[in-house]
Amino acid sequence: MSHILDLTARRHESRVLSRYLADRPGAAERVGVQALGENSVTTNLNYEELVNVLGMSGMSSSGQAVTPDTALRVSAVYGCVSRIAGAISTLPLGIFERLPGADRQPAEHDYHWMLNERACDEFSSADAWTFLVSAKLFYGDGFAELLRPSVYSSRVIGWRPVHPLRVQPLKDSAGRKYYRVQPDVGPAYTLDPADMVQLTSLGYDGLTSPSPITYAAREAIGNALAAQQFSGKLFSEGATFDYALKTAATLKQDQLDNLKASLLARTKGARSPLILTGGLEPASLTINPKDAEILATRLFSVEEICRIFGVPPHLVGHTEKSSSWGTGMAEQGGNFVRYTLMSHLTQIAQEFNHRLWPTRQRYFVEHVTAALEKGDTKSRFEAYRAGLGRAGEQPFLHVDEIRRAENLPPRQLEANPGAAKTTEPTGASHAA
Repeated sequence: MSHILDLTARRHESRVLSRYLADRPGAAERVGVQALGENSVTTNLNYEELVNVLGMSGMSSSGQAVTPDTALRVSAVYGCVSRIAGAISTLPLGIFERLPGADRQPAEHDYHWMLNERACDEFSSADAWTFLVSAKLFYGDGFAELLRPSVYSSRVIGWRPVHPLRVQPLKDSAGRKYYRVQPDVGPAYTLDPADMVQLTSLGYDGLTSPSPITYAAREAIGNALAAQQFSGKLFSEGATFDYALKTAATLKQDQLDNLKASLLARTKGARSPLILTGGLEPASLTINPKDAEILATRLFSVEEICRIFGVPPHLVGHTEKSSSWGTGMAEQGGNFVRYTLMSHLTQIAQEFNHRLWPTRQRYFVEHVTAALEKGDTKSRFEAYRAGLGRAGEQPFLHVDEIRRAENLPPRQLEANPGAAKTTEPTGASHAA
């Protein structure tokens, strides 16, 4: 039994991987492993190098491995993802019914609860939307499994986001796409396209999409990580930089011992003055933070990361420069919806419409973005007055539509005889 219970730590190396990298010039650099010499590679890989070899990250030029986990340590990345995912998770996803003549109206439907309140037993709708959108931004694809009461039912009773690393898209010989899912517990299973929602990113090849984190933003995030590490190390060492002491004279042993003792005392926290004798002069060995422009580098990294995610810098607290996204909060919120959120919202609506109603076109889902686009109270009420037909203008709003947009209960038309009459309500999303 001794050989069975032998827990002695032993070093294990991949001979196949080492031989592959050694026989192919440049292979080590392509997978992110630093070569030790010609046709020789490191076999004692650390965690970051191993993750990079497996294709789960990208090694940036700064030497920092960029993964979804490491990228989340950068405040700009955290802010951009939280702004996009947080905004989408809080937007109501309305269900509408198509009417003859290209009209529509809000509809009461059973799917409203799972889309806006509770996605499944494990996730609330807000948490599920945050998971799904964050997975798309971090890994390139967001996956969600549609839950049905049985394999023969077309009715959906809930949906569950699935981690992208647990989903493997594949195609059969006929070109039909399927999804191989490895759950947290239990054996793997294969899903039909009708039971899986996939949100893709730029660069989608028919199966998967490249990660914005490890593809487009790799260098910007790597520089930000390196700058953070340098700043932290600088402050941990008392905000001092490396230096040397130079002199043209020859110091005696006792002078060297005294000088060494003085230097060691300063490194242990004693801030006593350093007395230089014998013609000693300090000489810098490293560039100080001001000359290296660490602050400017970190500010540029914020702008670069915001540019990749399409988020206005002022939304993540970067107010160094004036914003070109508008002057008022209503204008900035409207531009954020139009230029950042709308691409995600349109994709979500089209995916869920196709999966929830694949053969019927009566119902459809659409995000209600009025809350993010609302102006201040005075501007809204001025717009409402114009919609009701102020000063003889043609009215196009009903008083109950305005009350619905302001989260007020409807009232009888007789209570407001001056209100304009319309044949069909246009919905709260049009009132704003």
